[in-house]
Amino acid sequence: MSLPRRLGAEFIGTFWLVLGGCGSAVLAATFPGTGIGFLGVALAFGLTVLTMAYAFGHISGGHFNPAVTVGLWLGRRTPGRDVLPYIVTQVVAAIAGSAVLWVIANGKAGFDASESGFAANGYGSHSPGGYDLTAAIVTEVVMTAAFLMVILGATDWRSPKGMGPLAIGLCLTLIHLISIPVTNTSVNPARSTGPALFVGGWALAQLWVFWLAPLVGAAIAGAGYRYVVGDDGSAPVAAVAQDTATAPPPKRPRGR
Repeated sequence: MSLPRRLGAEFIGTFWLVLGGCGSAVLAATFPGTGIGFLGVALAFGLTVLTMAYAFGHISGGHFNPAVTVGLWLGRRTPGRDVLPYIVTQVVAAIAGSAVLWVIANGKAGFDASESGFAANGYGSHSPGGYDLTAAIVTEVVMTAAFLMVILGATDWRSPKGMGPLAIGLCLTLIHLISIPVTNTSVNPARSTGPALFVGGWALAQLWVFWLAPLVGAAIAGAGYRYVVGDDGSAPVAAVAQDTATAPPPKRPRGR
């Protein structure tokens, strides 16, 4: 698949993740009487990744997250030449998704992104549960590392086929159920960057944590996965050759 098409898939997937996940937090989480709460937001993030992974995973790999791209590169699943284009595309898509959400949210009188928090990630007084910087860093490193381990395992050539997106989406849901009270859950630097640009101030000042910690967690998992399983989990040459040998021969067009 050509790079422009893969980048297009990454853009759409990341856009949907931010609009769907952050949108559920901004528009629906605290809706009077029927708000979806933490559980609903966690499910929304998991469902965005699950749906986009099924829709575009076969095109771009379904990263939608700079930490995932870095982790897969270190895990020898993604070529180094794709890392920077993927990350730039993901960040731009996250900003675009946040912009659409901002326009929608401003349809209600009195909305202020800086006052509402706009689903931005934070620690200290900007943590939903008041957790400090250390707790935020540990949470983001560990949760991202766990997320990458699941991604690498679910996409291992020995894993059940077709079930990867389901495992990845459920994992992201679980991660949010654990860590929303601590940081509002990032594990995705692009997802953190989009809302932070619209909140400004404290959100931009704390954004470095939500780049550094997820990337560290991704690096730990990406570099460590092959030591856990004994290899990098990509299909060996023998398996590829066997698949090729057992595949039916292509049909030849009939002559006129």
